[in-house]
Amino acid sequence: MTTYPKTAALMRRGAEFLGSEHAILCGAMSWVSERNLVSAISNAGGFGVIACGAMTPDLLDAEIAATRAMTGKPFGVNLITMHPQLFDLIDVCVKHGVSHVVLAGGIPPKGSVEAIKAGGAKVICFAPTLALGKKLLRSGADALVIEGMEAGGHIGPVSTSVLAQEILPALAEENLVFVAGGIGRGELVAGYLEMGACGVQLGTRFACATESIAHPDFKKAFFRASARDAIASVQVDPRLPVIPVRALKNKGTEAFSAKQVEVAKALDSGEVEMGEAQLQIEHYWAGALRRAVIDGDVENGSVMAGQSVGMVTKEEPVADIIAELLAESEAALGRR
Repeated sequence: MTTYPKTAALMRRGAEFLGSEHAILCGAMSWVSERNLVSAISNAGGFGVIACGAMTPDLLDAEIAATRAMTGKPFGVNLITMHPQLFDLIDVCVKHGVSHVVLAGGIPPKGSVEAIKAGGAKVICFAPTLALGKKLLRSGADALVIEGMEAGGHIGPVSTSVLAQEILPALAEENLVFVAGGIGRGELVAGYLEMGACGVQLGTRFACATESIAHPDFKKAFFRASARDAIASVQVDPRLPVIPVRALKNKGTEAFSAKQVEVAKALDSGEVEMGEAQLQIEHYWAGALRRAVIDGDVENGSVMAGQSVGMVTKEEPVADIIAELLAESEAALGRR
């Protein structure tokens, strides 16, 4: 008998799909969502997801093997659709028998969904609009994540609450839809589950878990921050389509504006093509994020955080975070 019967009943479809005890995904956070945090989340009954980011196939191969050595529970891998070696990365996931692959960062390239499914894995895609959600499902996606602008890292322009109202009533009854962005407490989890979501995804709440390898100074920046400190980057040049990134305001935020100007000039002069320009921006973020997460340079690095950062006030084990979310959700459902 589960301790959280009402929540478990509403999460049942999502948990069965993921193969986990609870339908709580951990959002893939570059440099943070690696073997230690991913295995801890899966071991605690959630579903950890490795952030492949800019990893090479060899690095991903080693990371999956190391994660597998730390947990016997299912976990997934998040792949960026614009990665130049996407299909090689898919092959690595297939080789290891990864159960779920999350495709992020744009519309999946032709053949990628088919390659993942041919290898026996389930495909999870991000849907920023209802129309695109329907298209992705028709194209073979097994589940969707709808993530609002309150989230940390790369974000879209629409809030989670609006996306949920647009997409859940239309798709959730017959499809698996997880909700993400700005979720910091279990009461909100309960609300989205009641609207038809099969589960939720959180990143910011897990970034400072005891098991997270993030630098102590990175974690302290979270503990000090409020929701309004997590701001979205601005697009300097309309000719350079840059997906906004939400992070804590610091010198690194200003440096990104300068980087955009530099890349835009290279684009204008013909030194780089659009695809290469966008990759340069992605590599910039990977480096800036590493400076903050690994080196602890929270002034010049990128401290990516969602607006729920104000609810992250201390370091605590993953198992405690999950238990607290479930208890809050169950209490809220019990008051209905």
